[in-house]
Amino acid sequence: MTKRWLVLFLVLLPAAAWADAAGMQAAMDTMWVVTAGALVFFMQAGFALLESGMSRSKNAVNVVMKNFMDVCLGSIAFWLIGYGLMFGDNPTGLFGQTHFLLGNAEHLDYSLLFFQTMFAATAVTIASGAMAERTRYHAYLAGAVLICGFIYPVFGSWVWGSGYEGEGWLAQLGFIDFAGSTVVHSIGGWVALAGIMVLGPRLGRFGAQGESRPISGHNLTQVALGGFILWLGWFGFNAGSTTAAETSIGLIALNTHLAAASGAVGALVTLIVLRRPILLTQNVNGAIGGLVGITAGCATMEPLFAVITGLVAGLVVVLGSDLLEAFGLDDVVGAVSVHGFAGAWGTLAAGMFLTGDLFNPVQIAIQALGVVAAFLWAFPLALLMYFVIDRVIGLRASTVDEQRGLDYSEHYEVGYPEFQREILHGGKE
Repeated sequence: MTKRWLVLFLVLLPAAAWADAAGMQAAMDTMWVVTAGALVFFMQAGFALLESGMSRSKNAVNVVMKNFMDVCLGSIAFWLIGYGLMFGDNPTGLFGQTHFLLGNAEHLDYSLLFFQTMFAATAVTIASGAMAERTRYHAYLAGAVLICGFIYPVFGSWVWGSGYEGEGWLAQLGFIDFAGSTVVHSIGGWVALAGIMVLGPRLGRFGAQGESRPISGHNLTQVALGGFILWLGWFGFNAGSTTAAETSIGLIALNTHLAAASGAVGALVTLIVLRRPILLTQNVNGAIGGLVGITAGCATMEPLFAVITGLVAGLVVVLGSDLLEAFGLDDVVGAVSVHGFAGAWGTLAAGMFLTGDLFNPVQIAIQALGVVAAFLWAFPLALLMYFVIDRVIGLRASTVDEQRGLDYSEHYEVGYPEFQREILHGGKE
């Protein structure tokens, strides 16, 4: 009898140990995903500081309020419908059809929803900075809900869906976008492009002959701090996209850091070659462009190519801003060049520098197809959305309100009351 119990114990012990190890791994995965999601959420603070700092003091509160509330409304919209469209059962390869209003689900599903909600919030807040200083608050928030609830998740389903059954059509082709250079950042960039086209430039941004008239932000120290916070949050953004506590996190984090540093260097070198002032805003944007660029291929390329990706992204950011100015487009923070253009470049780079399959023309063609598909989906839809919002609600603030500042006209308060008393006591027209 004793021998039988001993044999039974020896048989069951490995199974119990395996079950315990599997449970521990699941707990570690959950802890990592939630921690990474919190880091991505912290990026909202970075966006708020950077966008507010690049705007004038009379619009500081308005910019921060947009960043604060778009994550609130966008998170609810993503839970209600966006998550289902993006990660629900996807038999057609076009959009998810289940898991709306997620509840009574597995614990890992809740972790994924939490993490992906932060991605949706990142995508929607990109347009905020580009459209700053002349957009009506309620009109902006209406657009934010539609972006989080529909525009972003439908394209996301093409690449990352489903988390359950089926697969997006771009994923079936082998499209690589590990953490969202195109899914998150280019989609946000193309939405921002549509927004600034419908809005038009700020008063005084361009002269009668089309000459550019720079409008400086009010707090460049705040811009730098926002850039550092975004850089920190990006480690959660990219490395958290493993959705598991894996050893590959080290390479992903290293590539992320090297690309950011190289992006700043790329912008610096470009400004030197062009014999332009070495602007803080351009260097910070160069680093963010490097982060955007590496997001697609951070898990699938070697560090050398991460550096190259970042260097080129810095160049793209500077020249992309020049291109927008040449067309009379007013992007307050450079969101289109940083997220749209650098995101497109990074997506192509992920195909060019794929470890073990460098410069495969088929893979590069698939990447290019994904870049084009993102633009053809997000830009026309956002253009229509903002056009309708402009007609129904009114997208652009009045001339008087824009001159006075949206802090007071939209929120009845100002960010720096000690220095803005004439606004507080001048009355609202």
